[in-house]
Amino acid sequence: MSLEDETIDMEEADYSVSETTSRPPSGTTTPLLKSYTYTTPLPTDLEKDQECILGVDEAGRGPVLGPMVYGICYCPLSKKEELADLGFADSKTLKENERDNLLEVIMSRPDLIGWSVRVLSPMDISNSMLRKDKYNLNALAHDTTIQLIRETIASGVNLKEVYVDTVGPPETYQKKLEGLFPSVTKIVVAKKADSKYPIVSAASICAKVTRDDVLRHWIFAEKELDNNISREFGSGYPGDPKTKSWLKANMDPIFGYPNIVRFSWATCKTSLDESGKTVRWPDDDESHSQPRITALFGQSGTGTADLAQQRKQYSTFTSNAAPRPRPQLLQDMALKNVIDF
Repeated sequence: MSLEDETIDMEEADYSVSETTSRPPSGTTTPLLKSYTYTTPLPTDLEKDQECILGVDEAGRGPVLGPMVYGICYCPLSKKEELADLGFADSKTLKENERDNLLEVIMSRPDLIGWSVRVLSPMDISNSMLRKDKYNLNALAHDTTIQLIRETIASGVNLKEVYVDTVGPPETYQKKLEGLFPSVTKIVVAKKADSKYPIVSAASICAKVTRDDVLRHWIFAEKELDNNISREFGSGYPGDPKTKSWLKANMDPIFGYPNIVRFSWATCKTSLDESGKTVRWPDDDESHSQPRITALFGQSGTGTADLAQQRKQYSTFTSNAAPRPRPQLLQDMALKNVIDF
């Protein structure tokens, strides 16, 4: 990933677990392998077809560690001044306890405020960015925002004003959203929208507190690591010395990084290129060209004698009575057969 033309403010982060800190309902209690959405019920005082205002913001776009979280927050348009009086500000200008307190304020007003977050797992972020057909972080951010707005409208919310903290050129992004949501009479996409519009600031709080909670309570899918790995991540940004040290200390030279890391980031590729081991897959006969994998699964009794011999050579499932020894590499990795043919 390149963060050129984008200013990143690294923040101090304490991801140690506190027994006294209450967790937001948008966190997770399982390993974050797949992205998910958390959505609150509609505000209890929201009337049918009542016009609403909605804000969108994100947290964790630049870090090499952990999820990127998109948040939306909405309330009746007639109540936007009441929401502004609750004291919201851009989450990046607030201390952690101030953000936590403001989310408590949001949660204490289910009559007035509805909100959702989309938590994008590091694995999904990396898989998206490494697809054969180009799909960059901006496209992922746009699609996530569009998904959250669509889901809000589908739930019965009558959106009339939408404010979005921009990703990429604001004019182009705004026209895109206006074309997708013609029923919304006012869409504003702006730089620093989280410091200009209280509804975007509220969305920023939802996103940032959720991301912090997921990182603070990160559950490693690699079970042997969960109780034996340092959680001194730093801010998670590639330029943070603490993050750099953590990445260096927790890279396996063969398998790379745990699932908390976005392996599509240039930081990871550089580390693997410099310190990783080159893996060469052995071939029983280096001079013999290996057949296409699809050829090995043809129906029995078909094909040439040469192809039949190749199937026998490369198959580990020759017969139940006399199974062929598994390649040493697979034995060393303790891999098991998925299916017998």
